Amino acid sequence: MKQARYEILDERFTRSVKQLEPVEQLWTGGKWVEGPVYMPAARSLVWSDIPNDRRLRWDELTGAVGDYCSGRGYYTNGSTLDRQGRMICCEHGTRRVTRQEHDGAITVLADRYEGRRFNSPNDVVVRSDGTVWFTDPAYGIETDYEGFKAERELDGQHVYRLDPETGEIMQVTSDFKRPNGLAFSLDEQSLYIVDSCGNSYPSNEKHIRKFQVQADGTLGGGDVFAECTNGVFDGLRIDDRDRIWTSAWDGVHCYEADGTLVGKILVPEIVSNLCFGGMKRNRLFITASTSLYSVLLPTSGAKLL
Repeated sequence: MKQARYEILDERFTRSVKQLEPVEQLWTGGKWVEGPVYMPAARSLVWSDIPNDRRLRWDELTGAVGDYCSGRGYYTNGSTLDRQGRMICCEHGTRRVTRQEHDGAITVLADRYEGRRFNSPNDVVVRSDGTVWFTDPAYGIETDYEGFKAERELDGQHVYRLDPETGEIMQVTSDFKRPNGLAFSLDEQSLYIVDSCGNSYPSNEKHIRKFQVQADGTLGGGDVFAECTNGVFDGLRIDDRDRIWTSAWDGVHCYEADGTLVGKILVPEIVSNLCFGGMKRNRLFITASTSLYSVLLPTSGAKLL
């Protein structure tokens, strides 16, 4: 067990953490762990070890860790649940977005846009109307480390909106360098999207942008909401007070909805992603480099609408 170190930058953060609460290392031994998703019905967390092409499952009742799905060439990254409790996954290896049905069957939701294969879908969120929103950077096709090296078929790295009922796919952004994590505000009128290119491009984007969701599914605005103070942002989640919890190189950063960085949970590895879980949604699960961590909080993740 590792003791948490909390960096309080604004008094408001003291209501979001217990400063003596330890961060627990639940598991270690990965190459680059990502995509945590909590499954309430199973009281368990599933996450990915992308370079090893495996997904693991941690049992909340016993603490046991076992294989969930490995060696299939999926190289799964971001995952979430839809409103029916089915898992939606972004797969680098297959360059597609899939849904795992309740019987375990895999349904392909999207693998192409206008006839061309996606780069490598990265992270995903589901809106209350059932639409699936996902980012498509090129991490999984640039080398064989997180997928299979391949040529790009699309003109850039974008964010997409999918209607799983009709199969319609809409490209909703056009000016991102490396779109990554994304999350809706509590009222779903805003969408936060990470651009995490960092040193990959001269422009060095390492920020979160905030968009307004229009009635027709398009996005407006897109101003920078926050700049990362350590490394780059990756995944992010919203709590029940509309605060943004996001990953960075030194740990988890917490922002108020007004854009103020109020505090950090410092973690001894580079944080890739996070999610809220547990029966009260007040356990923050953190994937960081080689390990899975968790910490109990006096705040809870946003409820599904």
